[in-house]
Amino acid sequence: MRTRTKMILGGSAVAILALLAGLSFFRQPPAPGPRPLPPANVSASPRETIPPAPTPAVVAAPVAGPVPAPPPLLKDPDQELEQLSAYMRERFGGKLKEPYIQIKMLEDLMRFFQKRSPDHWQEELLAFLKKTFPELYDELAATLRNRVDYEKWVKDNDSYLKGLSDKERRAAMWDARNRLFGKENAERIWASELKNEAVADTLAAIDAKPDAKLTEKLSTYKQRLQEIYGDQTDAYLERHRQETMNRFLDLSSVQQDLTAMTSQERSQNLRAIRKEMGMDEETLKRWDALDQTRDSRWDAGAKYMAERQALAQQFSGPELEAKLQEARARYFGTEAEVIAQEEASGFFRFERPRQWGRN
Repeated sequence: MRTRTKMILGGSAVAILALLAGLSFFRQPPAPGPRPLPPANVSASPRETIPPAPTPAVVAAPVAGPVPAPPPLLKDPDQELEQLSAYMRERFGGKLKEPYIQIKMLEDLMRFFQKRSPDHWQEELLAFLKKTFPELYDELAATLRNRVDYEKWVKDNDSYLKGLSDKERRAAMWDARNRLFGKENAERIWASELKNEAVADTLAAIDAKPDAKLTEKLSTYKQRLQEIYGDQTDAYLERHRQETMNRFLDLSSVQQDLTAMTSQERSQNLRAIRKEMGMDEETLKRWDALDQTRDSRWDAGAKYMAERQALAQQFSGPELEAKLQEARARYFGTEAEVIAQEEASGFFRFERPRQWGRN
Protein backbone atom coordinates (compact mmCIF):
# COMPACT_ATOMS: atom_id res chain seq x y z
CA MET A 1 0.00 0.00 0.00
CA ARG A 2 2.84 2.37 0.82
CA THR A 3 4.40 1.74 -2.60
CA ARG A 4 1.05 2.42 -4.26
CA THR A 5 0.70 5.67 -2.26
CA LYS A 6 4.11 6.85 -3.37
CA MET A 7 3.18 6.09 -6.96
CA ILE A 8 0.05 8.21 -6.57
CA LEU A 9 2.12 10.99 -5.04
CA GLY A 10 4.58 10.85 -7.92
CA GLY A 11 4.01 12.36 -11.32
CA SER A 12 4.58 15.83 -12.51
CA ALA A 13 6.58 17.67 -9.84
CA VAL A 14 7.08 20.57 -12.19
CA ALA A 15 3.38 21.33 -12.44
CA ILE A 16 2.70 21.79 -8.74
CA LEU A 17 6.00 23.47 -8.08
CA ALA A 18 5.02 26.06 -10.67
CA LEU A 19 2.15 27.00 -8.36
CA LEU A 20 4.53 27.26 -5.44
CA ALA A 21 6.37 30.24 -6.91
CA GLY A 22 5.96 33.68 -5.41
CA LEU A 23 6.17 35.14 -1.93
CA SER A 24 9.34 34.49 0.09
CA PHE A 25 9.27 34.38 3.86
CA PHE A 26 12.93 35.17 4.19
CA ARG A 27 12.66 38.26 1.96
CA GLN A 28 14.61 41.10 3.47
CA PRO A 29 13.36 44.67 3.17
CA PRO A 30 14.55 46.32 -0.03
CA ALA A 31 16.86 48.57 1.92
CA PRO A 32 20.57 48.00 1.36
CA GLY A 33 21.70 45.47 3.93
CA PRO A 34 25.10 43.93 4.60
CA ARG A 35 27.25 43.61 1.52
CA PRO A 36 26.34 40.43 -0.34
CA LEU A 37 28.79 37.62 -0.72
CA PRO A 38 31.27 38.31 -3.51
CA PRO A 39 31.02 36.25 -6.68
CA ALA A 40 33.23 33.21 -6.95
CA ASN A 41 35.44 34.87 -9.55
CA VAL A 42 36.21 38.53 -10.14
CA SER A 43 38.47 38.12 -13.09
CA ALA A 44 40.53 40.46 -15.24
CA SER A 45 39.30 38.50 -18.22
CA PRO A 46 35.74 37.39 -19.02
CA ARG A 47 37.19 34.19 -20.44
CA GLU A 48 39.19 33.27 -17.36
CA THR A 49 38.01 30.28 -15.38
CA ILE A 50 38.61 29.40 -11.76
CA PRO A 51 40.25 26.03 -11.09
CA PRO A 52 37.41 23.72 -10.07
CA ALA A 53 37.42 22.59 -6.48
CA PRO A 54 37.22 18.86 -5.75
CA THR A 55 33.72 17.45 -6.05
CA PRO A 56 32.13 18.13 -2.63
CA ALA A 57 30.98 15.25 -0.54
CA VAL A 58 27.24 14.82 -0.28
CA VAL A 59 26.02 16.32 2.99
CA ALA A 60 23.61 14.07 4.81
CA ALA A 61 20.02 15.24 4.74
CA PRO A 62 18.56 16.18 8.14
CA VAL A 63 15.96 13.42 7.82
CA ALA A 64 16.72 9.98 6.46
CA GLY A 65 14.80 8.53 3.55
CA PRO A 66 13.85 9.82 0.13
CA VAL A 67 11.81 12.99 -0.20
CA PRO A 68 8.38 12.16 -1.64
CA ALA A 69 7.54 13.64 -5.00
CA PRO A 70 4.86 16.35 -5.14
CA PRO A 71 1.51 15.15 -6.46
CA PRO A 72 0.39 15.96 -9.99
CA LEU A 73 -2.21 18.64 -10.59
CA LEU A 74 -5.66 17.25 -11.24
CA LYS A 75 -8.84 18.69 -12.75
CA ASP A 76 -10.81 17.69 -9.64
CA PRO A 77 -10.00 20.35 -6.95
CA ASP A 78 -11.09 18.12 -4.06
CA GLN A 79 -8.97 15.21 -5.22
CA GLU A 80 -6.08 17.61 -5.79
CA LEU A 81 -6.29 18.74 -2.16
CA GLU A 82 -6.49 15.14 -0.95
CA GLN A 83 -3.26 14.30 -2.75
CA LEU A 84 -1.60 17.50 -1.57
CA SER A 85 -2.62 16.65 1.99
CA ALA A 86 -1.09 13.18 1.73
CA TYR A 87 2.07 14.65 0.28
CA MET A 88 2.41 17.25 3.04
CA ARG A 89 1.89 14.66 5.77
CA GLU A 90 4.55 12.42 4.30
CA ARG A 91 6.96 15.25 3.52
CA PHE A 92 6.69 17.29 6.73
CA GLY A 93 4.53 15.39 9.24
CA GLY A 94 7.31 13.88 11.32
CA LYS A 95 9.29 17.14 11.58
CA LEU A 96 6.69 19.79 12.34
CA LYS A 97 7.84 20.39 15.91
CA GLU A 98 10.76 22.29 14.42
CA PRO A 99 9.82 25.98 13.85
CA TYR A 100 11.89 26.26 10.68
CA ILE A 101 10.14 23.23 9.15
CA GLN A 102 6.75 24.70 10.05
CA ILE A 103 7.64 27.90 8.24
CA LYS A 104 9.02 26.00 5.26
CA MET A 105 5.79 24.04 4.86
CA LEU A 106 3.56 27.06 5.43
CA GLU A 107 5.52 28.98 2.81
CA ASP A 108 4.88 26.26 0.25
CA LEU A 109 1.20 26.16 1.12
CA MET A 110 0.85 29.94 1.04
CA ARG A 111 2.19 30.05 -2.50
CA PHE A 112 -0.16 27.27 -3.52
CA PHE A 113 -3.32 28.76 -2.02
CA GLN A 114 -2.51 32.33 -3.05
CA LYS A 115 -2.32 31.07 -6.63
CA ARG A 116 -5.39 28.90 -6.26
CA SER A 117 -7.63 31.41 -4.45
CA PRO A 118 -6.12 34.93 -4.26
CA ASP A 119 -9.07 36.46 -2.36
CA HIS A 120 -9.65 33.67 0.18
CA TRP A 121 -6.29 31.92 0.36
CA GLN A 122 -5.87 32.30 4.13
CA GLU A 123 -9.26 30.78 4.98
CA GLU A 124 -8.66 27.88 2.61
CA LEU A 125 -5.16 27.32 3.97
CA LEU A 126 -6.41 27.23 7.56
CA ALA A 127 -9.12 24.74 6.58
CA PHE A 128 -6.48 22.62 4.86
CA LEU A 129 -4.27 22.67 7.96
CA LYS A 130 -7.17 21.71 10.23
CA LYS A 131 -7.97 18.70 8.08
CA THR A 132 -4.38 17.63 7.41
CA PHE A 133 -2.76 18.29 10.79
CA PRO A 134 -5.60 18.45 13.34
CA GLU A 135 -3.29 17.65 16.25
CA LEU A 136 -1.04 20.63 15.41
CA TYR A 137 -3.66 22.98 14.04
CA ASP A 138 -3.56 25.59 16.81
CA GLU A 139 0.23 25.80 16.70
CA LEU A 140 0.39 25.96 12.89
CA ALA A 141 -2.40 28.55 12.72
CA ALA A 142 -0.53 30.74 15.21
CA THR A 143 2.70 30.39 13.24
CA LEU A 144 0.86 31.34 10.07
CA ARG A 145 -0.56 34.47 11.70
CA ASN A 146 2.88 35.45 12.96
CA ARG A 147 4.34 34.92 9.51
CA VAL A 148 1.67 37.09 7.87
CA ASP A 149 2.10 39.78 10.54
CA TYR A 150 5.86 39.78 10.04
CA GLU A 151 5.53 40.19 6.29
CA LYS A 152 3.11 43.08 6.85
CA TRP A 153 5.53 44.68 9.33
CA VAL A 154 8.36 44.52 6.80
CA LYS A 155 6.17 46.05 4.11
CA ASP A 156 4.73 48.78 6.35
CA ASN A 157 8.17 49.75 7.67
CA ASP A 158 9.96 49.70 4.34
CA SER A 159 10.79 53.42 4.29
CA TYR A 160 11.81 53.42 7.94
CA LEU A 161 14.14 50.47 7.49
CA LYS A 162 15.76 52.05 4.45
CA GLY A 163 16.80 55.00 6.57
CA LEU A 164 18.63 52.91 9.16
CA SER A 165 22.26 51.89 9.28
CA ASP A 166 23.06 48.22 8.75
CA LYS A 167 23.44 47.71 12.50
CA GLU A 168 20.19 49.52 13.30
CA ARG A 169 18.30 47.67 10.58
CA ARG A 170 19.50 44.34 11.85
CA ALA A 171 18.42 45.22 15.40
CA ALA A 172 14.98 46.34 14.20
CA MET A 173 14.46 43.16 12.18
CA TRP A 174 15.42 40.94 15.10
CA ASP A 175 13.25 42.91 17.49
CA ALA A 176 10.23 42.29 15.25
CA ARG A 177 11.05 38.60 14.85
CA ASN A 178 11.54 38.06 18.57
CA ARG A 179 8.32 39.89 19.37
CA LEU A 180 6.22 37.91 16.88
CA PHE A 181 7.76 34.45 17.07
CA GLY A 182 9.50 34.45 20.43
CA LYS A 183 13.28 34.74 20.76
CA GLU A 184 13.99 31.00 20.77
CA ASN A 185 11.80 30.23 17.77
CA ALA A 186 13.08 33.24 15.85
CA GLU A 187 16.67 32.15 16.36
CA ARG A 188 15.82 28.65 15.13
CA ILE A 189 13.92 29.93 12.10
CA TRP A 190 16.70 32.32 11.10
CA ALA A 191 19.60 30.18 12.34
CA SER A 192 21.54 30.42 9.08
CA GLU A 193 21.19 34.20 9.05
CA LEU A 194 22.47 34.39 12.62
CA LYS A 195 25.54 32.43 11.60
CA ASN A 196 26.12 34.60 8.56
CA GLU A 197 25.84 37.73 10.71
CA ALA A 198 28.37 36.25 13.14
CA VAL A 199 30.79 35.63 10.25
CA ALA A 200 30.29 39.19 8.97
CA ASP A 201 30.96 40.58 12.45
CA THR A 202 34.10 38.47 12.70
CA LEU A 203 35.42 39.77 9.38
CA ALA A 204 34.70 43.37 10.42
CA ALA A 205 36.59 42.84 13.68
CA ILE A 206 39.54 41.31 11.82
CA ASP A 207 39.62 44.20 9.35
CA ALA A 208 39.59 46.68 12.24
CA LYS A 209 43.03 45.38 13.31
CA PRO A 210 45.23 46.23 10.31
CA ASP A 211 48.41 45.83 12.35
CA ALA A 212 47.76 42.13 13.01
CA LYS A 213 49.80 39.74 10.89
CA LEU A 214 48.09 37.96 8.02
CA THR A 215 48.61 34.59 9.71
CA GLU A 216 46.91 35.92 12.86
CA LYS A 217 43.94 37.19 10.86
CA LEU A 218 43.54 33.85 9.12
CA SER A 219 43.84 31.94 12.39
CA THR A 220 41.18 34.13 14.01
CA TYR A 221 38.89 33.64 11.03
CA LYS A 222 39.23 29.85 11.07
CA GLN A 223 38.74 29.67 14.84
CA ARG A 224 35.54 31.74 14.66
CA LEU A 225 34.18 29.63 11.79
CA GLN A 226 34.69 26.57 13.99
CA GLU A 227 32.92 28.28 16.91
CA ILE A 228 30.02 29.45 14.73
CA TYR A 229 29.38 26.23 12.80
CA GLY A 230 30.62 23.69 15.34
CA ASP A 231 30.59 20.11 14.10
CA GLN A 232 29.03 21.32 10.84
CA THR A 233 32.11 23.40 9.93
CA ASP A 234 33.56 20.89 7.49
CA ALA A 235 30.21 20.38 5.79
CA TYR A 236 29.72 24.15 5.55
CA LEU A 237 33.14 24.65 4.00
CA GLU A 238 32.50 21.89 1.48
CA ARG A 239 29.47 23.84 0.26
CA HIS A 240 30.87 27.36 0.61
CA ARG A 241 34.64 27.04 0.42
CA GLN A 242 35.13 29.57 -2.39
CA GLU A 243 32.93 32.30 -0.96
CA THR A 244 34.32 31.76 2.55
CA MET A 245 37.83 32.30 1.22
CA ASN A 246 36.79 35.25 -0.95
CA ARG A 247 35.21 37.07 1.99
CA PHE A 248 38.55 36.90 3.79
CA LEU A 249 40.55 37.96 0.72
CA ASP A 250 38.21 40.90 0.14
CA LEU A 251 39.12 42.50 3.46
CA SER A 252 40.96 45.75 2.77
CA SER A 253 43.58 44.98 5.44
CA VAL A 254 44.26 41.57 3.85
CA GLN A 255 44.67 43.17 0.43
CA GLN A 256 47.03 45.74 1.94
CA ASP A 257 49.09 42.96 3.49
CA LEU A 258 49.32 41.12 0.17
CA THR A 259 50.19 44.29 -1.72
CA ALA A 260 53.10 44.99 0.63
CA MET A 261 54.66 41.56 -0.05
CA THR A 262 57.13 40.52 -2.69
CA SER A 263 55.77 38.39 -5.51
CA GLN A 264 57.16 35.22 -3.94
CA GLU A 265 55.84 36.05 -0.46
CA ARG A 266 52.42 36.84 -1.90
CA SER A 267 52.31 33.57 -3.79
CA GLN A 268 53.24 31.63 -0.65
CA ASN A 269 50.64 33.41 1.46
CA LEU A 270 47.84 32.96 -1.08
CA ARG A 271 48.65 29.25 -1.19
CA ALA A 272 48.63 29.10 2.62
CA ILE A 273 45.22 30.79 2.79
CA ARG A 274 43.74 28.36 0.26
CA LYS A 275 45.27 25.39 2.04
CA GLU A 276 43.87 26.55 5.38
CA MET A 277 40.46 26.77 3.69
CA GLY A 278 40.75 23.04 2.92
CA MET A 279 41.88 22.91 -0.69
CA ASP A 280 43.80 19.84 -1.71
CA GLU A 281 47.19 19.77 -3.45
CA GLU A 282 45.86 19.36 -6.98
CA THR A 283 43.53 22.32 -6.55
CA LEU A 284 46.35 24.39 -5.05
CA LYS A 285 48.46 23.69 -8.13
CA ARG A 286 45.68 24.89 -10.39
CA TRP A 287 45.38 28.05 -8.34
CA ASP A 288 49.16 28.57 -8.56
CA ALA A 289 48.93 28.35 -12.34
CA LEU A 290 46.01 30.78 -12.43
CA ASP A 291 47.91 33.26 -10.24
CA GLN A 292 50.79 33.19 -12.72
CA THR A 293 48.40 33.75 -15.61
CA ARG A 294 46.80 36.67 -13.81
CA ASP A 295 50.17 38.20 -12.95
CA SER A 296 51.27 37.96 -16.57
CA ARG A 297 48.04 39.53 -17.76
CA TRP A 298 48.28 42.42 -15.31
CA ASP A 299 51.94 42.99 -16.25
CA ALA A 300 50.92 43.12 -19.90
CA GLY A 301 48.03 45.39 -18.99
CA ALA A 302 50.28 47.87 -17.19
CA LYS A 303 52.66 48.00 -20.15
CA TYR A 304 49.78 48.39 -22.59
CA MET A 305 48.19 51.25 -20.61
CA ALA A 306 51.54 53.09 -20.50
CA GLU A 307 51.98 52.64 -24.25
CA ARG A 308 48.36 53.61 -24.85
CA GLN A 309 48.86 56.88 -22.99
CA ALA A 310 51.99 57.63 -24.99
CA LEU A 311 50.24 56.88 -28.29
CA ALA A 312 47.30 59.12 -27.35
CA GLN A 313 49.73 62.03 -26.97
CA GLN A 314 51.13 61.51 -30.47
CA PHE A 315 48.18 60.41 -32.57
CA SER A 316 44.44 60.86 -32.90
CA GLY A 317 41.45 59.62 -34.91
CA PRO A 318 41.83 56.60 -37.21
CA GLU A 319 45.61 56.70 -36.95
CA LEU A 320 45.46 56.37 -33.15
CA GLU A 321 42.97 53.53 -33.38
CA ALA A 322 45.22 51.67 -35.83
CA LYS A 323 48.16 52.03 -33.45
CA LEU A 324 46.06 50.87 -30.50
CA GLN A 325 44.77 47.90 -32.45
CA GLU A 326 48.35 46.83 -33.16
CA ALA A 327 49.32 47.30 -29.49
CA ARG A 328 46.31 45.32 -28.23
CA ALA A 329 47.13 42.44 -30.58
CA ARG A 330 50.74 42.44 -29.40
CA TYR A 331 49.89 42.43 -25.68
CA PHE A 332 46.68 40.40 -25.56
CA GLY A 333 46.62 38.14 -28.62
CA THR A 334 43.19 36.56 -29.07
CA GLU A 335 41.71 38.78 -26.37
CA ALA A 336 42.56 41.98 -28.24
CA GLU A 337 39.08 42.34 -29.72
CA VAL A 338 37.46 41.92 -26.27
CA ILE A 339 39.71 44.65 -24.88
CA ALA A 340 38.79 46.91 -27.82
CA GLN A 341 35.07 46.41 -27.22
CA GLU A 342 35.48 47.18 -23.53
CA GLU A 343 37.37 50.39 -24.28
CA ALA A 344 34.74 51.42 -26.82
CA SER A 345 32.15 51.19 -24.03
CA GLY A 346 34.34 53.25 -21.69
CA PHE A 347 35.59 50.36 -19.52
CA PHE A 348 39.34 50.00 -18.96
CA ARG A 349 39.90 46.84 -16.96
CA PHE A 350 43.51 47.58 -16.06
CA GLU A 351 42.56 50.84 -14.38
CA ARG A 352 40.74 48.79 -11.74
CA PRO A 353 42.52 48.04 -8.47
CA ARG A 354 44.30 44.72 -8.40
CA GLN A 355 42.63 42.35 -5.96
CA TRP A 356 45.17 39.69 -5.05
CA GLY A 357 43.72 36.19 -5.26
CA ARG A 358 40.55 37.57 -6.88
CA ASN A 359 41.48 38.95 -10.31
